[in-house]
Amino acid sequence: MNKHLQRHLKRVAQTLPAKYQIGKADFSEQNLNLLDKALTAHELIKITIHESIWPTFQHRMDELCSQLKASCVQVIGHKMILYRENPLKRQFVK
Repeated sequence: MNKHLQRHLKRVAQTLPAKYQIGKADFSEQNLNLLDKALTAHELIKITIHESIWPTFQHRMDELCSQLKASCVQVIGHKMILYRENPLKRQFVK
């Protein structure tokens, strides 16, 4: 992802609500399917990571991104912004 796109996505994500959450069952199949569908539908999502799993989750962020075939735009506090381009939508890429 180039830095111009990343900057644009950060700006858009500021107003985005965190509709998705990763908790104790952080990488369950059901959770991954939900996030996969959300990325397909919206391209850009904000996720809240529960603070009880945060220390272990920091080491597994790359694993989550590769499983979802998504890019991590930004991590702020316990919030993570993920992006995956949908060729049918192309909402954020001109």
